[in-house]
Amino acid sequence: MSEPRYKIVFDGALQPGVEITTAKLNLAGLFKSDVSAIERLFSGRAVALKRDLSHSDAQTYLQALSKTGIDARIETETPIELNLSDVHEHVDTTQEPDSPYAPPRANVGDSLPEFATLKPFSVEGRIGRLRFLAWTMVLSLVTLPIVGVFALIGLGLVSGDSTTGLIIGGIFAFFLFLAFVIVSILFSVQRLHDIGWSGWLWLLNLVPFVGSFFPLVIMVVPGNTGANRYGPPPPPNSTAVKVLCSLWIVFIGLFFVGAMLGGISAIQQEYESSLESSYESGSVITDEIDVETETPAISTDDAAEAAQPPVDSAQE
Repeated sequence: MSEPRYKIVFDGALQPGVEITTAKLNLAGLFKSDVSAIERLFSGRAVALKRDLSHSDAQTYLQALSKTGIDARIETETPIELNLSDVHEHVDTTQEPDSPYAPPRANVGDSLPEFATLKPFSVEGRIGRLRFLAWTMVLSLVTLPIVGVFALIGLGLVSGDSTTGLIIGGIFAFFLFLAFVIVSILFSVQRLHDIGWSGWLWLLNLVPFVGSFFPLVIMVVPGNTGANRYGPPPPPNSTAVKVLCSLWIVFIGLFFVGAMLGGISAIQQEYESSLESSYESGSVITDEIDVETETPAISTDDAAEAAQPPVDSAQE
């Protein structure tokens, strides 16, 4: 007589305290597939996750599935080969489908959304690379005019020598800077979630040397295509997101052009100042030569005659 074989059966039931979204994400990670492929396991009907197992192998599979939060069970069957990727509907012969004595099952009507809801001012959610650059551009475009207005007000207060006004302007500037930093952190945390990393990795920006290139890593590394532990993927990029993201190219181009023009202007001024210095030093040397040339030379006889004492005519 051959050894009895077993199968793993799942009918949508969950372990106590486990949310259906968490269970779906865990199963997607276990089967290494997208969440959309896991949805059919939660149809409310019994499905065979794995067939033709020995009792020890069935126990191993059941333990692995239990860690995901689902409540599967082991049943006996005749030997049939089946891959883990194949899932077949299983009819439970021990219970009537509409029996009032059937065990309670989990509510599987709440399906996982295809895309996540955008939450700009939250630490939850995910955003892609283009949306991260677009939101950062919007934040910069909103902040720069406000900073300009405060700068003009500050210059007016400085010219008016108003100490109270300067203190109030400094307080407003501090809170504006604080709000800018907080919103920037929220954007970075959601970008890290899209990659599948913890939001606490933002603190690497504060580490010397590492913080100089870590923002570039956030902008370059692609996000997960499917759902991860931080939720479903973000929605597709809209036209506005693409336009705002392209503004960074214009901004960077203008920055480089301005830097090149400033460098050329500085080199030109340095060259002109060196020419002026050379001209002035040459004029001084020429004047000294002219002065030495115009001074009359004194002969030896004149010097001797000037050295002799005067002769008194009366004594002669």
